Amino acid sequence: MALKIIKTGFALSAVVLLFFCIWLVQGIYTAPKTSAHEIIFEVERGKGAKTIAQGLKKREVLKQELPFLLTYKLFFFPKSLKAGEYAFSLPLSAKDVLSTLSEGKVYLHPLTIPEGLTAKEISELLSSADFVRDENFLEAFSQTESISSLDREAQNLEGYLFPETYFLPKGTPSEKIILTMISQFKEAFKVEWQKKAQKIGLTVREVVILASLIEKETSIPEEKNLVSSVFHNRLRIGMKLDCDPTIIYVLKHEGRFKDRLRTKDLKYDTPYNTYLYPGLPPGPICNPGRESLEAALYPAEEDYLYFVSKNDGSHQFSRTFKEHQRAVIKYQIRK
Repeated sequence: MALKIIKTGFALSAVVLLFFCIWLVQGIYTAPKTSAHEIIFEVERGKGAKTIAQGLKKREVLKQELPFLLTYKLFFFPKSLKAGEYAFSLPLSAKDVLSTLSEGKVYLHPLTIPEGLTAKEISELLSSADFVRDENFLEAFSQTESISSLDREAQNLEGYLFPETYFLPKGTPSEKIILTMISQFKEAFKVEWQKKAQKIGLTVREVVILASLIEKETSIPEEKNLVSSVFHNRLRIGMKLDCDPTIIYVLKHEGRFKDRLRTKDLKYDTPYNTYLYPGLPPGPICNPGRESLEAALYPAEEDYLYFVSKNDGSHQFSRTFKEHQRAVIKYQIRK
């Protein structure tokens, strides 16, 4: 009789174990029945598996918490479930969710840095997008070790924060964002460009400064090489660059810019005033993009010395001052 009871107990246990295994496997590998959609789920730093499971169930990522917790203990522990934002394309199985969390496959936000922004403007952009606080970014911006192999004279990283679309997790430290931008600059400024700079008698720093002027003078790709030729020609003969954006850069930095340049601004005594001082300004006035950098290295083979805005975004280029005066009258002087 006792033996029969024992056998019955074993049989019942086996059945229970079988049903448990079926239930667990279904819980692990079967995704909840829900319409296909994506949600962003944030795992806060320091939260345990149980709290995470509760949050996932509340957001209907999980149908049940227990299979998730058992799966974690059986197959993923002692791996931690990483903090951060996650994009879950539902429906997903508990195993897929755990794989994502344990591997830290956080959601990467697209972050586009346009050409021609200053470091301060980039900082404000990052702050408005809730990536970093201004003071953190600007503090990291003053650390120049990352660019010293190309520019030993750099006082900060202005000019080297490469404009690009980056994909970053929210909360990325300022230092990492800046290093990512610098790395992208180094990748763009390849050895071929470094050799070309040396061939035309410019340092990498001088190329970046020149490119920043080109970037601020025109946004039309077809004009960049022409603007570059004007600046190269003027530098070659010792003629002042007369570049308005260099003065605007200083005035904005000092909080003195009033929407447009005034006549008195052209006399403001600063090394960045290219109306007063010949040659390039002391440093870049923005962070130029790839096309402007290339234009600085490969100017058009033209003998232009002047250009003036046509008030439609494009410019009229001239070889002589007389031609330039006629262009100014045509496009700038109102009748």
